[in-house]
Amino acid sequence: MGRSSSSLISEGVPVVAVCLAGLLLSNALIYLYLDSLYQTDEQLVSSHVRHMPQHFKISTMKNFTPWLQCSQIDAEVRKVKLIGQGAVKKVYLAEWRGQKVALSKLSSLDYLEDFLHGLSMLQLLRGPQVVQLVGFCQEDNTQVTEHHPHGSLLNLEGVLAQGQHQQHNTWQVRLRLAIDYVLILHYLHNSPAGRRVMCDSNSLEKTLSQFLLTSDFHLVVNDLDALPEVDISKGLGVKCGHRELTGDFVAPEQLWPFRNTGRPFSDDLMPEYDERTDIWKIPDVTLFLMGRVSGGDVVHFHLFQIHQECKREDPRLRPSALDVSKVYQSVYSSMVQDSVGFKEL
Repeated sequence: MGRSSSSLISEGVPVVAVCLAGLLLSNALIYLYLDSLYQTDEQLVSSHVRHMPQHFKISTMKNFTPWLQCSQIDAEVRKVKLIGQGAVKKVYLAEWRGQKVALSKLSSLDYLEDFLHGLSMLQLLRGPQVVQLVGFCQEDNTQVTEHHPHGSLLNLEGVLAQGQHQQHNTWQVRLRLAIDYVLILHYLHNSPAGRRVMCDSNSLEKTLSQFLLTSDFHLVVNDLDALPEVDISKGLGVKCGHRELTGDFVAPEQLWPFRNTGRPFSDDLMPEYDERTDIWKIPDVTLFLMGRVSGGDVVHFHLFQIHQECKREDPRLRPSALDVSKVYQSVYSSMVQDSVGFKEL
């Protein structure tokens, strides 16, 4: 009996050791996978340095090429069709040496200042968070950028409903898009061009239209025509336009403070604000991004507290985009680990 018991123990020890080794290996693989999905905050903010100044490389290109100038755009960029139009510019699908690109032309001289501001931002903000500038010509107010066939974030549901993309309609992909969105805000709030505020975001639809959905289901910010700077050292804030803003989507500090007294709106008397208006809008954008997928309710449960903090009336009490991104990534990591652990069990 003693030998039998001893034999069972000696046989059991290797089995337990193998199980523990397997568990440790699976955890290590999960860590490496999650680590590969997202860079650190410092890497994201400084990632623009890996791009050659005044050069681009898109799609299947192997080498960086200098930004296209007027003569090259006129001779080599061929318009295919109109794919978008706003107050500031018309956007065409175009081709350059077999590559699909987006060709943007100023719609009206009334918006020349906005157009040139957007172009200057594309030149200054270089990194994976921003659509690539391919070239520009200020003589005829034209700019060429990287083309993303899925279009703006407004198309998300339609893209995910397509048969070839339905496998991406998961809480994992959708939460990664939300993480991309928050990290883009973090980049803009700490950019090489200063502390920038997304002013073209007075409604959910307008906000979504500022971002492009890439072929590998990530986000890049695209429309930078209204990106004013907050200068803390000079005590200068921003105002998004010169008209009264209304509705629940905009932050409370963006509303006319005397709206309940009957006093008419005055741009001169309207107080300035800062980048924390972008933080207020995060929960609404994330609600759209998560859609109605299995596991989405669990994500919302885990994000409830940080979203409550984003919606604080006092902007000084709201978290930074970096704080929000850390919570989002923590929730993503823990839920992936939980799902893997459940499958192992």
